[in-house]
Amino acid sequence: MTTDPTTWPYLAPHQTRDHEPTPYELKLARTLEEIFTHDGHGLADAVAGLNARQVRTPSGEPWTEDTFRAEMHRLGA
Repeated sequence: MTTDPTTWPYLAPHQTRDHEPTPYELKLARTLEEIFTHDGHGLADAVAGLNARQVRTPSGEPWTEDTFRAEMHRLGA
């Protein structure tokens, strides 16, 4: 039996969220998209890019690799 990939169940990312993104989450996502487009894809690139653009952690501190990992975990990324 073969499975037609056009009939596979599809789950849009928006179907899994339990709330609308907050202004902070939207800004973080837009900034990360810009960083990944222009600066690089690594953890160090993300941290440096956020700090260079003065996008701070939820507590207002500069990003570190540890705080970035923790925040991505908290957000479910």
